[in-house]
Amino acid sequence: MSEHKQDEGTRPVYRILTACQFRRQKRRKFELGVSLLQHYHFLMKVERLLQLAADINHRDSFGRAGPRCIQSLGRSRPQCTEVALHHAAEEGQLLSVRLLLKNKADPGAQDREKETPLRLASSDAAGLHVRARARLKFKLRGMAEAEPKKSFSMGIDLGTTYSCVGIFKDGEVQIIANDQGNRTTPSYVAWTENERLLGDAAKNQVASNPTNTVFDAKRLIGRKFQDPVVQADLKLWPFKVVSDGSADDKPLIEVVYQSVAKTFHPEEISSMILTKMKQTAEAFMGQRVRNAVITVPAYFNDSQRQATKDAGEIAGLNVMRIVNEPTAAAIAYGLDAKSKEKKSGAAKETNILVFDMGGGTFDVSILTITDTVFEVKATAGDPHLGGEDFDNRMLSYCISEFRRKHKSDPTRNQRALRRLRTQCERAKRQLSTQTSVTIEIDSLHEGVDFSMRLSRAKFEELCMDYFKKAMEPVSQCLADSSLPKSQISDVVLVGGSTRIPKVQELISAFFNGKHLCKEINPDEAVAYGAAVQAAIVSGTGTEEVENMLLLDVAPLSLGIEMAGGMMQKLIERNSTIPTNKSQDFTTAEDYQDHVEIKVYEGERAMVKDNNYLGKFVLTGLPKTLRGVPKIKVTFNVDSNGILEVTAEDMKTHRKGEIQITNEKGRLSQREIERMLQDAEQHKDEDDLARGEIMARESLTVYMRRTRKAMEDIDAEKILRRDKERLEKKMEEVDIWLDEFSMKATKEEFEAKQRELEAAMNTIMLKINRTESDFWEQQAALPENEKTIENGGYYLESGLDIRDLIEDPD
Repeated sequence: MSEHKQDEGTRPVYRILTACQFRRQKRRKFELGVSLLQHYHFLMKVERLLQLAADINHRDSFGRAGPRCIQSLGRSRPQCTEVALHHAAEEGQLLSVRLLLKNKADPGAQDREKETPLRLASSDAAGLHVRARARLKFKLRGMAEAEPKKSFSMGIDLGTTYSCVGIFKDGEVQIIANDQGNRTTPSYVAWTENERLLGDAAKNQVASNPTNTVFDAKRLIGRKFQDPVVQADLKLWPFKVVSDGSADDKPLIEVVYQSVAKTFHPEEISSMILTKMKQTAEAFMGQRVRNAVITVPAYFNDSQRQATKDAGEIAGLNVMRIVNEPTAAAIAYGLDAKSKEKKSGAAKETNILVFDMGGGTFDVSILTITDTVFEVKATAGDPHLGGEDFDNRMLSYCISEFRRKHKSDPTRNQRALRRLRTQCERAKRQLSTQTSVTIEIDSLHEGVDFSMRLSRAKFEELCMDYFKKAMEPVSQCLADSSLPKSQISDVVLVGGSTRIPKVQELISAFFNGKHLCKEINPDEAVAYGAAVQAAIVSGTGTEEVENMLLLDVAPLSLGIEMAGGMMQKLIERNSTIPTNKSQDFTTAEDYQDHVEIKVYEGERAMVKDNNYLGKFVLTGLPKTLRGVPKIKVTFNVDSNGILEVTAEDMKTHRKGEIQITNEKGRLSQREIERMLQDAEQHKDEDDLARGEIMARESLTVYMRRTRKAMEDIDAEKILRRDKERLEKKMEEVDIWLDEFSMKATKEEFEAKQRELEAAMNTIMLKINRTESDFWEQQAALPENEKTIENGGYYLESGLDIRDLIEDPD
């Protein structure tokens, strides 16, 4: 590659590059450089020119001039196209990347630093604070793929307090950090006056906005409003929950958004959290990810499982499978164990007990792992026991202490309660590693400060009944599996609450001092296993993973009501699923032409003590004596643990059927479609609010950088009137921000930034003008306007700016 001899006609290229390399410039100068470069083909300067476009950072400079340069040079000089592609990818120039890829530039070509456009487009994007640029880089990453995109499926641990997402990629599971850099995301949704917040942003403002910040949706989903569990939790939640007033008695969460009261189903709240996890996965992958496996507590009933599936549908997901949380954690353990077995060369049948205690639910499962087969032997648990119950117990104790010391009741102040709850949660976490902590809150209630020293021993005393209650499902699970303690090879701890020392102590003592397995991350194990299961179901895993077979169980017995209110079980608890079971029944009365079949789940002998799921009527039976008709009832439980019941008259072959979840309070298809539309509307509102926030942030960052630049520039190089004009403009913007920053639109923020840019560019242009620029401008002016002030080249100190300009050569 040879460089043309430099002549008088090409000098301006070098002057522009030298004078403008680190300064903002008007588009015309950049385009002049592009035109000259196109004409003379100075290939060695392409890289500098493209870097200049990025340094100038003008809204349209690269977007318009860059592609022209690329089109001109790229056709005849492929090397230039590759150089341009690197800079376009690095600087987030979407238009230019599209053009380059169209011109068949190689996205895998390496530059001098061995970097490729694909790498530049995606590296470190998750950690960027400027979200728009991060998103653009993710788009670029997707565009730069030379091969057709491989579809991926994600595994989502939808938790009561925190959620987590993982994807099986390149032969391993990757747990994905959110836009804040955290690998778990709070399961919180909040509404402020102007926007909806999700995850960390929602939780961070909960103390100042408790009544419009919603959490614990998992404790509401699939339940009725009058459920005793819901009624007990209502006393603890700062947000309002009401009944929908229908026969299904569905709970609705009420918030105020933009001064209007709005209600949401628990499925909608969960769908918003799932949407957040979906966005996190898509940002990481740089492409759309729609297929998902979602985990639920093993003891979730039929209605709760279907409601979770509905939430996924509202979030725009294709829910391939609903998996039990301890089973997913066992997969994570199994893969970790298999990798160790490969190193040691030993492989054997292993019985493990998974003890999964999270923020709001608790499960115990026993599995037998043989090579690639994971068989659940038994499961038990409590869908309403977890870390939040410990927080509530500490909260009650702190409230009683405050009342005792100060004769005042803070429970009337929701903000005070939220602040106190946050400190209790922090103290609980600290007590896992410390023997005592201090809970301190300034001006908690009515101007009174609160301070209390809490020891680990006191915390254990407050929660001991919960800790002991957690041991009961362990005994039940062992009994159901018919395995003695001695045959349990490993006890695997999952969920944040298993970090509590007393919980670990009780489990170890129960198993006669057995060492507990803590090798897998308790916060991420469930999402890890879900991601593996997603790869298996979708066929996107490695051969080792796709050979894995997961055999789960039904957590509760399923049956129908018989005469006298008796429960006739068709599918016993801990039956391996999917499963299908049929049994023959008959009529209870003479000449009965129809039968009503009521379906229940539970372990009690009488249906009144069990959980009612739904009913359907089989009509058209031949009228005859009781006991003569033969009715075949079939229960079918699918891989998600969701039940379908059919009944058939064996003589007439008339059939009736029900997918149980269509009854017990499940959302109708119309409701789901309405919620999908609402979710899309919220997305538009969120995008609008996000655009306003980013524009406001861009303006404040620009002001901060401008002030810093003014401090760094030699005062003698700036005309006093230009400096005063810029300072006045910045003062005006400061006042405007104080008054309108929460009300202004994106366009108004951008307009203010353009005003500042214009004032700043005036200064930078005068500093960077070359001698030839000056004489060109002076020659174009009428004689009576050729003044030093108009040219702006002489400083008030009397110095000629031409003396301050470096020799361009």
